[in-house]
This record gives sequence, C-alpha cells and structure tokens, in this order.
Amino acid sequence: MRDRVTKRDRGDKEMCGICGVVGADGADVAKRVRKMMNALVHRGPDGEGVLDRAGVIFGIRRLSIIDFSSGQQPIYNETGDVGVVFNGEIYNFLQLRATLESRGHRFNTRCDTEIIVHAYEEWGDRCVEHLDGMFSFALWDGRNSGASLSGSYPKKGRVLLARDRLGIKPLYYALATDVLIFASELRALLASEAVERRLAPQSIEAYLLFGSVVEPMTLVEGVYSLPSGHSLALNLDVPIDPDPMPYWELSFRANQKARQAPRALAPAGHGVRALLEKAVASQLLADVPVGVFLSSGLDSTAVAAVAARNRAGVQTFTMSFLEQNFDEASWARNTARQLGTEHHELILTGEEMQTQLFEAIGALDQPSMDGVNTFFLSWGARRAGLKVALSGLGGDELFGGYPSFRLTPQLAKIMAIAGWLPERARNAISLALLEIGRRAGIRERADRLRKVASIFSHPAALPDAYFLNRILFTPRQTERLLSPSIIAMRSEAAHSERISWRRWLEQLVVYAETLRGESAISYLELRTYMLNTLLRDTDSMSMHHSLEVRVPLLDHELVEYVEALPDGARKKAGTTKALLAESVKDLLPGGAVHRPKRAFTLPWEHWLRGKAGTEVACRLGMLTPSLASMLDSNAVQSVWRRFLSKRTGWARPWSLFVLNEWARKHIDEVESDAKLTDRPAAEAAAS
Repeated sequence: MRDRVTKRDRGDKEMCGICGVVGADGADVAKRVRKMMNALVHRGPDGEGVLDRAGVIFGIRRLSIIDFSSGQQPIYNETGDVGVVFNGEIYNFLQLRATLESRGHRFNTRCDTEIIVHAYEEWGDRCVEHLDGMFSFALWDGRNSGASLSGSYPKKGRVLLARDRLGIKPLYYALATDVLIFASELRALLASEAVERRLAPQSIEAYLLFGSVVEPMTLVEGVYSLPSGHSLALNLDVPIDPDPMPYWELSFRANQKARQAPRALAPAGHGVRALLEKAVASQLLADVPVGVFLSSGLDSTAVAAVAARNRAGVQTFTMSFLEQNFDEASWARNTARQLGTEHHELILTGEEMQTQLFEAIGALDQPSMDGVNTFFLSWGARRAGLKVALSGLGGDELFGGYPSFRLTPQLAKIMAIAGWLPERARNAISLALLEIGRRAGIRERADRLRKVASIFSHPAALPDAYFLNRILFTPRQTERLLSPSIIAMRSEAAHSERISWRRWLEQLVVYAETLRGESAISYLELRTYMLNTLLRDTDSMSMHHSLEVRVPLLDHELVEYVEALPDGARKKAGTTKALLAESVKDLLPGGAVHRPKRAFTLPWEHWLRGKAGTEVACRLGMLTPSLASMLDSNAVQSVWRRFLSKRTGWARPWSLFVLNEWARKHIDEVESDAKLTDRPAAEAAAS
C-alpha cells in the first residue's frame, strides 16, 4: 500500500490545499508533489495525505473545520478504486449523504469530502451539479483498470478536476512534458520546478488595464486557471489534452428561471430572505468559532443580522484606522450592539502596515491592487480569535451597489456614437477630452474624461462599455507603460494563443446580453471583478492566515434567483441595493439602509504620501528583471510623479509597486526557504 496519511493535533488552525501530477508517477514525480505540498502548508497545517497510483499522484494539505477525527484525505469509496482530494466545503453534505445512503452507499466518516466519491459513483461527472458549496477537487477513478487498495495498478483509469460555480475556491493547471500538474495555488506550481518562472505578456497587459489578471489566464506563461463552473476530465489511456467543460452557466440558469420570477420588489424580497437564511444557516456549520466581517455597509450588516438570528454567540470583527475618513468602526460598533454580537475591533496603523507590507505582497498568489487590504483584514480577524468568518462579498455585484450599474448604460450610448464616427473625428474628440481633463482642477473628473476619451481613441479595445468602469489604466496609458517589444508581439499573440483573456471577456459579454437590465451588469461584475480580484484575493490572503472565509451572498441558488429578476423586482427609487434592504428590513439596525456606500480600503492615499511612499518610490525606480523587459521604466516613473503632483490617484502607482514586488519575489528571486522543499512538510511547518 503506497497511500500515506498523517495527522497532527493542531486544531487551532485550518485550511486546505490540493496538488498533483496526472500522466506520470514514480519517485521523481513524488518529489515534485512533495514540493508543491510543502508550498501549501499554510493552507492546511492540520494534516496531509498522498494518493499514489499508476499514472497519478495527488497531494493534500488538510483543514479541520468539521470532523477532526475522521476526515483525513485522500478519501475513497468502499472498494478503494475511487479516491479524492478536496479543498473547500460542501454545505449540503448531510442532505446528499441521506440521499446516497438510501441508494445503498456506505460511509466511513461524517466529513463532507466522502460525499464526493459516492456522488461520483452515483452520477459520474455530473456529480458536481449536486454539490452546494465552495470547492475544488481532484478525483481518481481506477474502476476501469482493476485498481484497488491492494493489487496492481496498471496505467489506466481517469481523473476529474472540478471547481465550484462562482469560483470561490481556485484551481490552477499546466502542461509540462506531456503531464498535467495542478494545485490550489499558482505558487505551488512554481515550487514544483516543472513550470518555468516566466511572466505572460498577455496577462501583464490585462493587469495594467484592470489591476488584476483576467481568468483563465494567469501571470505565469503556460499556467491557467480552471474556469469557475467547469470540470476537466482526463483519460489516462490517451495523451493529455486539457479541455475544460462547463457544467454550470449563470446566464442559462437565470433565463430558465425568469418566467417564474416575481415582478415586484416585495415578493422578490421574500424570496431573497428565504434563500439568504438557508445559505447563512448552512455556512454557520463548523466545529470551531465562527464570526462575521462587519463594516458599515448593508451587505455585511445583512449577513451579520441573519447569522445572529440563527445562532447565539456570533462574533463580529471590524478593522479600524486612525485616519477618520476611512474609519467605519463607530458604525460597525453600533450595529454589533444592536444585533447582540460579540464584537472585536483592531486598529491598523501605518507603521504596523509597513512592518508587514512585503509579507503581504508575498502572500498574494497573483498580484492585485486590492489584495493587501484583504491581508490585513484576515490578519486582524485571526488576531481576534476567528477561525471561520462569513463575509458580505458579492452584495454589491449581485444587488447593484456599484456606480457601474448607473454609468454603464451612459457609457454604452457614447460607445455607440463613437462607432458611427470616422477615425479622424474620433481622434479629434479624444484629444479634446484629454485637454479638458488636463485643465480640470478635480482629479476624479479628469479620470472620468480620460476614460471617455479612450472610447473614441480605442473603440475596439474593450468588448463592452461595462469594462470602462473597471479599467485602472486606459488603453492609451497601458500602451505607454508597455515596452515596444511587447506591443509589437501583442496582436500576433492574440490570434495564436489557444486561451485568451480577450476572447474570454468577449464570450462573457455574449452571455450577459441574454439577460435583462441590471442583471446583465451584475453578471459581468460577478464573472470579472468579483472573480478576478475579490475572490482570488480573499482566498490567498485568508489562507495565508489559516482563516476560512465563507460567502453566503454567493450561494448559487441565491445568485440564480436574483439574476432571473426584472429590474422592477430589484430597484426602488432613492434606495441603493433596494432588494437586499427589502429582504432583511425587519432585522436591520436604524439607518443601515441609507448610509453612504464606502468601499473597504486602507488609507493608501495618506500612507503613500508619508513614509511608505519613500519605499514605493525607491522600488519603482528599480524594476525587477522580468518586468524591466516588459515595461517602460520612464513611463512607470511618470506615474509616480503624477501621483506626487496629485494628478492621479494612489491606485495606479500602488498597482505597479505590487506587480513589481510580486514578480521580484516569485519570478526573479530564489526564495530563502527554497531549501525546505526537500524536507518533510511537518518539519517545514515546525521550523
């Protein structure tokens, strides 16, 4: 028997990470898997396991949220010829277990992981359609090969990789010398030494445009994200050629439900309430303390209110700042008092931020201009004693909380006009708008004018007006930042690449156009900004601190229900996120509905004009080698100078700084702990 399971008594932390190689086995492959497992120790400090069969080796670093005693992975079916490694939570596992037991399946544990092998036996690849939760998994099926826990293991069988519908849990893969390697983190694939540490030029452009990398691309050449709502089946008898297939598409599901959807706000609110209560109740299930991230906003307040009604002793957590313009602590404190939660606050100072800044950037699995915010939020929650936290992520995207819901129709009209104009007229209008922006005394107005100008100067740069709300650098600014060699190869690469973020966005627009009104914008928010920035950052940063974050507002049944609604059942004049407010109006503290929206962000504008700015300026003046060949250093310095002169906001120089430091650590430098990769994971965790 070659399977190994070890358990460590460390119930104070939990997380999970999976990895593996498909298409090869043996000692060398086992070493690569071990290196990936060691890179994932922070995700699962409680235990580890290995599935080793002919043609496949899987590794797991394990969480311990439910069933400490009997949930070690990998987990098998009764006959040992179907096995799985799994990252995440299946919230409906008790219901699925009852169904499967009634059909003759026998269970050896009470953990949710075992559900997957029996669901696969019952429904095959369509088992994912029955799972309600946040997950990624790798399943080995040796039934066609005669393999079992004892006996021979011929190189036959199949593998199924899958990821949850909304992309809450990540899964990355790459082809390397005719085998497929996969892992929960991009950095684990790099640790395998089977993937070349080389930046993907296409993704650098996407990062400059949006402040994060657009799935299914990653920042590393040849590494891809398994798309949300997709599975990937691999037959071990034939050459590996990954072709992910969708098992769920939000627009299809919403359109199927649209005919039965209520047409008015009140009945729609009742429907949202029922689904929200169900989602929160299922996500409160844990054998460790559970809390809620609480801000002044409606989303987190709604989640906290439903949680407090459902379960006694719910804890809430808020991060506080000395800079009053950014501080929401007083509102959150008052909300917690009215809801009766056990409330925690933690003040983050600029000095504390600086001491952990490079750790935070290193913890990013891929760079993002927003990710460091989430690092400190997760750090603070763990210091407050939380091990599982519910978040209000998804509320703005689902219920219309962003300015994009108001601005996209206006930008679409301008884009339509630009499409009718000849090139000379468009260029003249673009230059005129840029000149007006230069003379504008208000920075925010100048930014808006630059975005509108880009409609006329680069009308085909983005596939929909929505994306103008989300751009960090305009297409013109992006071209100035990119080196001439990258610009020269850009058009050629766009046509030759098998997987392209541009084509992916174009397909999303096609799906969005089948939806009505605000649902179309909501769809794009959920499938781009939510997925590529917020969920990715939340996963990597919470995992770094061994904190599990759950997102009840992204329950797929709730998302499908809201997306199926017409605008008349979503909106109310004078009320932002009217549908969510309607659904929980009897639970909300006074004034919660009409508080002005405040995005959660750290006081970067203030900090970057102080001591932190000195460090950022120095680092931006020394582009790391992998980026120096892709970016124009003079253009990068110009962005910093524009910030100092208050002609641009903090996000642009900050995003360049994060990109540079991430590439420096994960692409160009040999990490100081590289020697640990050949040592047992337990030793690495203890050192």
